[in-house]
Order: sequence, then C-alpha cells, then structure tokens
Amino acid sequence: MQFGIFTVGDVTTDPTDGHTPSENERIKNILTIAQKAEEVGLDVFALGEHHNEPFVPSSPTTMLGYVAAKTSTLLLSTATTLITTNDPVKIAEDYAMLQHVADGRVDLMMGRGNTGPVYPWFGKDIREGIPLAIENYALLHRLWTEHTVDWQGKFRTPLQGFTSTPRPLDDVAPFVWHGSIRSPEIAEQAAFYGDGFFANNIFWPKEHYMKLIGYYRNRFEHYGHGTAEQAIVGLGGQAFMSKNSQDAVNKFRPYFDNAPVYGHGPSMEDFTEQTPLTVGSPQQVIDRYASMREHFGDYQRQLFLMDHAGLPLKTVLEQLDILGEEVVPVLRKEMAKDRPASVPDGPTHASLVAKRDAAVASAPELVEGR
Repeated sequence: MQFGIFTVGDVTTDPTDGHTPSENERIKNILTIAQKAEEVGLDVFALGEHHNEPFVPSSPTTMLGYVAAKTSTLLLSTATTLITTNDPVKIAEDYAMLQHVADGRVDLMMGRGNTGPVYPWFGKDIREGIPLAIENYALLHRLWTEHTVDWQGKFRTPLQGFTSTPRPLDDVAPFVWHGSIRSPEIAEQAAFYGDGFFANNIFWPKEHYMKLIGYYRNRFEHYGHGTAEQAIVGLGGQAFMSKNSQDAVNKFRPYFDNAPVYGHGPSMEDFTEQTPLTVGSPQQVIDRYASMREHFGDYQRQLFLMDHAGLPLKTVLEQLDILGEEVVPVLRKEMAKDRPASVPDGPTHASLVAKRDAAVASAPELVEGR
C-alpha cells in the first residue's frame, strides 16, 4: 500500500491574516513540501497540472525533476497530466526523460482537467474531451511500447517512422493511472490497457465512486488482466488534524469556508459527512481511512491533499509530521490486515521490470520488440 500527498498548487490568500503568497513563494513552498513528504516516510508526491490562475504548476516535469534531485526514495507522480491538451509525443518524451533523471521513480496520472477555457488555449474543443483522451492515450501507449510508430488519427498530424526519445528506462514505460471523478469511459480506458484507475473521491459521496470503481474492476477482469480484486485502484483524501478534534475544526474552518474549489458552498460539517475530508484528531483520520476498503475493496494508493486553501507552509509541514508519524504507520498496519496475498502492491519501476522479465521468460515470442 502506497501513501502520499498530492497538490493542486493553488495560490490562495490566507483568510486568517490576509497574506497572499507570490507565485515564487508558492512554487518554493511546494518543493519544500515534496521533500518533507519523503522525510516523514511517505511514498508518493503527486503534482497537478494547471494553466490558469490561481494555480502555478504549469510545468510538472520541471518541478518533479528538481524534487527527484533532492530526494532518494520518493515516488514522483502527477495529480493530473492533461492528456487532452498536451501533445502525446511531448508527454512521451518529457516523462521518459524524467524517468531517467529520477532512476525510475516516476509514474503519472492522465486526466482531462476541470477548467473549460484551457481547451481553446491549446487549440482544442472541450466537447471533444473524451475522444481526445482516448485517441491521445492510444498514441502515447504506442510511443512507449513500440520503437517505431506509424500513426494517423483525428486530432494531430500523422507520424511516419517516428521514434520517441529517450526510450523509457529499461524499456519499461512509467506506470499510468487514469484519473476520473465521473466518467465511465475513462474507467473503461484504464481497464482496457490494464492500467491503474485513480478516483479522486474528494467531492462526491462514496456511493458514486463505489459504482465507478466497481465498473473499472469488472472491466479489468473482462479484458484478462487479472481478477477484479487485482485491479489497481487509487483514492484521494483530505485531512486536517490537531490533538484535540475541536481545535482542528476551529483552525481549519476559515480555510474551508474560503477554499477556491468548495468555499462559500456546503458547510464543513456537510462536506465532511459526504466526502473523505476529515477534520479532527489523528485517530479520527485513522478510523475514517481504515474503513475505505470496506467500500472500495483493497486498493494500492492513498493520496492526501494537505496544502490547499491558503494554509501557511508552517502549518502544512506540521500536518505532514502528524500524517507521517502518527497516521500512516497505523494505516499501513490496518490495510495489511487480512489483505489477500493475490492483491498486488502499488506499482513501482522495479515491479514493472520484474513483471516484464517474467513475461519474457514465459512467452518471449509474445513480447513486443523481442
């Protein structure tokens, strides 16, 4: 089971003192937070991709390359790579390069994004969001698994005899998650390729995501990648903690009420009841997240959003201390209890290389390029 954090990189005014960080300050804070994640024993740091205010991570590979140089064990991921508005050729090259720089500590999450104006900025039509996601990923998958690609589609110029460089490290592409909060087509896509499915279930009630994840699991099995229980699932989460739960509520309320995504909407009490947001003691967070597999089955990755809504860096680092020292060690033990041996661990470069080598040994004639 992999535990980590993700950031959307919002630049938000602190509602308690009126301080608005500069873009430079926020970027440097995110880099500090990523290094802190490794320090406190987390497994994953994931960075969003946005091209609009109030968000700053427009170049995830630049930031993750820096983090790669400053860490040694942390698995670097994206919280969204915009498969709809990025050129698949550039994604293939950028993330293979990052994979080499980070010695394999890289995977990425494909997503369509949630900001409509981004599409025309990059010459795309939001009404084509699903077809773009399907076609662009089909090309990206081929660029990483085939040395020479001839390709023609609807949304970009054709390719003839094209080889993406550098090739993936050890000829094994970064693991791909397909992120969605509402689209069964994306769950279908993840299942078809045998990739991971990340349900960022931080906005809606669990019943919605239980259906979406259940659909992905069933289709994963349908396509012959393993049993439904062996499908690769990731979940989002949010928490704010204090030793005394009421202190946590009092401290976090102004940040919740003014958050750029859900502020000025539902009450914090309603939101915590309906979503995984947990504001309280470390034990309350443990109890809440230890119960997730009762709803979604055994899964592979749990990421927490910890640095949003204008929270100052000092507070975020304190939250990460609590998460890494008091919460995650207990959750690791809880999630391991009665976990079937057939359920795979979270994917890593080493595990993907081992899987490839086992496939070559058992049926070399079926492995592409060999």
